[in-house]
Amino acid sequence: MKLYSHSPLPGFAPAFFYTVVYLSLIVVIPLSGLFFKTTELGIAQFWDLISGERVSHALGLSFATAFAAALINAVFGLLIAWVFVRYDFTGKRVFDAIIDLPFALPTAVAGIALSTLYASNGWLGSLFNSVGIDVAYTPLGIVIALTFIGLPFVVRSVEPVLRELEQELEEAAASLGANRWQTLYRVVFPTLLPALLSGFALAFARGVGEYGSVIFIAGNVPYVSEVAPLLIVIKLEEYDYAGATAVAAAMLLISFVLLILINALQAWSQRYKASSGKVNTALDEEFVA
Repeated sequence: MKLYSHSPLPGFAPAFFYTVVYLSLIVVIPLSGLFFKTTELGIAQFWDLISGERVSHALGLSFATAFAAALINAVFGLLIAWVFVRYDFTGKRVFDAIIDLPFALPTAVAGIALSTLYASNGWLGSLFNSVGIDVAYTPLGIVIALTFIGLPFVVRSVEPVLRELEQELEEAAASLGANRWQTLYRVVFPTLLPALLSGFALAFARGVGEYGSVIFIAGNVPYVSEVAPLLIVIKLEEYDYAGATAVAAAMLLISFVLLILINALQAWSQRYKASSGKVNTALDEEFVA
């Protein structure tokens, strides 16, 4: 079986070798070690560890809040990327740099800042409390923290695709009688959907394993606002290595399955984009004519 085709550029063999070695050391071996450690527990013991009420609640809370935050970022991240690409305004570069702030800011600093703002006596928390909404030390606070750290993934995934989108297609759709919503749905959205799903997947994956920005604003109350990464740390501090391994393996398995589903959805969106491309080509030809 042929591994590669001939290329005018040399160096495939060493590049492939270093790629495999690097990925094995950084990704494959650590994850394999976790699975091998989990197999020592046995299926019955593993199920008993992860099916407990505290563990199942922490896992459900982690994935539910990460999904909610990624969904919020998918909507507003798309809107922000659209504004940055399509419009010019004063302070655009400053706001564009602020989007990347969660990448550079230590997560613990973000957690402290958010917990200070959204505490009952904070600037924003007091406003929410006046209408009977508690943010800090609740699942809502976790969603806010995960939204904060996940927004750049969606914006930076959508922006390059949006910049390459031909505005002539939108003009052609408008000239043929399409309203703005029809143009967005039939022309713009099919092109942006794969990038939007990629940003959603990245934000979701980051949110599931987030620790630093969550522990301060979550309050870490068992059965209320205790997330799975924190529970792993607690079990390690209690020298419950079997329990920590089981929770980590469960998170890894669930994340792997969900990412496979998201990748399948991305593949479907690519096929949808290809079929929609025929419509876009017809619009383009009509506009040129």
